[in-house]
Amino acid sequence: MPREVMNEAAALQARLVALTRDLMLIPGCASNPQDRDRCCEFVRNHLDGLDRTTVRSFEKDGFPSLLALPEGVEIPDVLFCGHLDVIDHPDTIAFRSHVAGTRLYGPGSGDMKGALAIMLELFREYRRKNPMASLGLLVTSDEETGGDAGVRHLFDDLGFRCGNVLVPDGGSLTEITVEEKGLLQIELSFRGHAAHAARPWLARNALERVCDELSKLRKEFDMPAGDSKGTREADVKHPDTEYWSSTCTITVIECPNRTANRIPAFAKATVDIRFPSPQTVDEILAKVRRVTKPELEMRTILAAEPVLLTPDPIYVAAIESVTGRSVQLVREHGASDARFMSRIGIPVIISRPTVGNLHAEDEWIDMESMVTFYRICDVYLSRKFDCDPVWAA
Repeated sequence: MPREVMNEAAALQARLVALTRDLMLIPGCASNPQDRDRCCEFVRNHLDGLDRTTVRSFEKDGFPSLLALPEGVEIPDVLFCGHLDVIDHPDTIAFRSHVAGTRLYGPGSGDMKGALAIMLELFREYRRKNPMASLGLLVTSDEETGGDAGVRHLFDDLGFRCGNVLVPDGGSLTEITVEEKGLLQIELSFRGHAAHAARPWLARNALERVCDELSKLRKEFDMPAGDSKGTREADVKHPDTEYWSSTCTITVIECPNRTANRIPAFAKATVDIRFPSPQTVDEILAKVRRVTKPELEMRTILAAEPVLLTPDPIYVAAIESVTGRSVQLVREHGASDARFMSRIGIPVIISRPTVGNLHAEDEWIDMESMVTFYRICDVYLSRKFDCDPVWAA
């Protein structure tokens, strides 16, 4: 690579990393609505001043979102779709970022402040250099809590539509997600009768009842490794494909009892169930009810059907052109906002930079891959809109 190109790539990487770290300073967790508002305002400020650009704000249930479009465009041909929120961490000091080697570490770096920074920069550059490009940008703040107030609200309640959507919430530089598992989060609770721990025969121990039912439920969903049956063709791969089966994970157990010698009268737990197509939410709910006792109360927190996607061939060609490598179609065990768009027939592309340890304190994004992902998206847009790329190196 010529020296001048290397210098331009280094300058682009520095800009992207700096913007990512600025975004990371405002976590935008579900527990802190002020941070969500601040982060949304930061993004809006980054878009202010663009010529012939309309930035709309909308809000539902206290979750703000932004939609930026070329002036006069109601249905963009391509939509960048990202979220600024991250999951909660008990220690706020965890939200600091640091650089080590080629990686930027910190909560939100990979999911998805880094990708959001790339989309912001690309959107700004296309508005400046290719103003006729029909490119939109959607930024929401509730993806980590289900997406109901963001993407779902915009497409279902407000009736927004678009052409192809890029959601950088899965896959990798040379991997495109074409299948996501379904998601079902359920709260299970039991109301018993309290008593002294020395006389358990006088009580109905709510905590024990909940734990017993959880044990039965987990056994029902335990599947032997190697069950990789799926609905896609043989060329769909994933390093975790041997676990392509239904899973049930206990994520929260709560009990108001704080006394060691008192049997609790109430307890509840949350389970997170992931399941591949062709299973459905209704089938999984029926299975849970069949396995657990009727006296156990059940409340659905979040439900999402499995997602099947078909990537834009132009994006596939852009990856191969920039990286010189073949594209792999992969499955994702997680869910994303893509489900709200794909279920109404909007084609979705899921691909992103190289990331790791998502939702952990040492979450990271590879900084060099950010430049590569920027170039892939740039080539894709230039071919989609039949215009010059904004990064000419």
